[in-house]
Amino acid sequence: MPNDLTLSSQALGNQCLTLDNPDYYINRELSHLQFNQRVLAQALDENHPLLERLKFLLIFSSNLDEFFEIRVAGLKQRIQLQREATGPDGMQPTEVLEKIAQICLDEVQQQYATLNEVLIPALARENIRFLRRRQWTPEQAEWVEKYVDEEVIPVISPIGLDPAHPFPRLVNKSLNFIVSLEGKDAFGRETGLAIVPAPRSLPRLIRIPDELCEAGDNFAFLSSAIHAHADKLFTGMTVKGCYQFRITRNADLDVDTEGVEDLARALRGELHSRRFGTAVRMEVADNCPKEMTDFLLQEVGLTENELYRVDGPVNLKRLMHLPDMVNRPDLLYPPFTPGMPKGLSRKDNIFKALALRDYLLLHPFESFTPVAELLRQAAKDPDVLAIKQTLYRTGSRPQIVDALIEAARNGKEVTVVVELRARFDEEENLELASRLQEAGAVVVYGVVGYKTHAKMILVVRREQGQLKRYVHLGTGNYHSGNARLYTDYSLLSSDPSLTKDVHKVFHQLTGMGKTERMKKILHAPFTLKRQLLKLIEGETKVAEEGGAARIILKANGLTEPRVIHALYRASQAGVKIDLIIRGMCCLRPGIAGVSDNIRVFSVIGRFLEHTRTYYFENAKPSTYCASADLMERNLNRRVETCFPVEKPSLAHRVLEDLEAYLAGGAQCWELDAAGEYHLRGGNDHPAAQSLLLQRLSDYAPGE
Repeated sequence: MPNDLTLSSQALGNQCLTLDNPDYYINRELSHLQFNQRVLAQALDENHPLLERLKFLLIFSSNLDEFFEIRVAGLKQRIQLQREATGPDGMQPTEVLEKIAQICLDEVQQQYATLNEVLIPALARENIRFLRRRQWTPEQAEWVEKYVDEEVIPVISPIGLDPAHPFPRLVNKSLNFIVSLEGKDAFGRETGLAIVPAPRSLPRLIRIPDELCEAGDNFAFLSSAIHAHADKLFTGMTVKGCYQFRITRNADLDVDTEGVEDLARALRGELHSRRFGTAVRMEVADNCPKEMTDFLLQEVGLTENELYRVDGPVNLKRLMHLPDMVNRPDLLYPPFTPGMPKGLSRKDNIFKALALRDYLLLHPFESFTPVAELLRQAAKDPDVLAIKQTLYRTGSRPQIVDALIEAARNGKEVTVVVELRARFDEEENLELASRLQEAGAVVVYGVVGYKTHAKMILVVRREQGQLKRYVHLGTGNYHSGNARLYTDYSLLSSDPSLTKDVHKVFHQLTGMGKTERMKKILHAPFTLKRQLLKLIEGETKVAEEGGAARIILKANGLTEPRVIHALYRASQAGVKIDLIIRGMCCLRPGIAGVSDNIRVFSVIGRFLEHTRTYYFENAKPSTYCASADLMERNLNRRVETCFPVEKPSLAHRVLEDLEAYLAGGAQCWELDAAGEYHLRGGNDHPAAQSLLLQRLSDYAPGE
């Protein structure tokens, strides 16, 4: 891949040491693409089982889709509105778009080369085959034709292009075909072109009956089946060419919150438009003639720079169903049972357990069940008076929501802050909000202009004539599926000061009033960034006075300029700084005199790294977990919580977890001063996720 982030050491050496120098910052969009490149690299890593490698390839595809839907769309909109202000890196949006096109063209070529030259042959050796049209036996071809006649043609709607049938509005990321025709139809029309949208209800992979194939699992692509029998859609005409294509559109919802009386109603009105936003990218079969791609580009308002020719299916994400269609557990990660701390199993009274001590869980290595169990027991407990919770992402039909509904029906005061604008989960959140309201829960939508991203549960219980509070605070969402795939911390506590702080945050979200002083919680957009900067400054002062100082920050992204400035100043003072940043990182480490005391790592593995953890060696408390990343949106425009891990044993455990990531090993990448990531393999340290699986879960490698 062309190195668009490289900065020569000579150029660095010639710059003065002002911390506003654009050369000290990496562009966030280009850094995002680097993260996706690391995801793609997992598809080639034979340490992962074969079907998991395919999943990484498809995750890369899904990530790239969202990158165009949101990030590229946003850049194009800024240019259109003439808002071309530069960021700390000094790059104009037009310049960034040019770099994105160069990088993405190369990444997409790598993606399809990996699919065609590595993964498909490897799957074939495991008797999992994708049969192309030229490979079909006469019996298979006959079966596919019957499938098209019975399952495809009845639901497909070809669209001939003429003045009465202009180019259709095609749904975002849908599979379509452009067909060149010869001859006249029954009405004497001879336009020569038609569009065939593939029905979204049809599977993209078609299993060929076992009796017609070699042993194993054999599939045909829906695109191949339609292509082979496109002539059946245009009776009496000759199909000269049939080529698949897909349009990616702007999918960022734009709800003008000023003057909106009902946010839910306004959002429902915007959801439909997401499917038909402005086009930002076109993917097309690599054998499509230029005159046809030129026609498509003109119709959707794109240029050649926004065209991606691909050697394979244009909608790779739909292949994510393949592992469920084959019974091959040997080609997947070995199963494991998340660990369960004593005192938190279903048979235990969770309130008695939390009255005795705090519990800190690291998912998915440790079970998410205690979090759901807190709500389940609260819903049934006659002594529980009230439950308050924030919901950002939950998935469809979540147990968490079922427990809240049961609690409301049991007469408890249930208040739920539902964030309707959780990107791509808006529709599900609208539905669960309706379900909660129907059950009698009070549902609010947070604060207009600020996404509610904090992860909090508050349970109020009467005990011995007095009210006692219990809380859950987390770094991730209340989504049981994600809890098996994402790494996140959960703190369960009855600490009076902590629970009172959570109570105050809920009052801010549901009511009105000035910001109340918190004893323990740091919260955005009010105190979190300010306190983080103070904590960094505290380590800086210790180092300036000759003491040992250290900072470890683990997050999904680091883009906030003031935080980066503070870290640079700390590095200049001699603070040893380790940053574990999964995705975007705008800080450039290793610059002499600026960031030579900073190391940046990224871990990509079986689980999506999602914990936000902050460690400051000389602070008391030294260790924090948070819902917030170190990004402008989180620290300035969202409601976030950051909570201390005060109990020494738990704080020590968090530091041990961080050290496991810093030890290197497989799956750990390091960022250098030139802006390049390098895999840190080749040592004796096990991958951090493997180490945590062994330490915390009921898992035995090789079983």
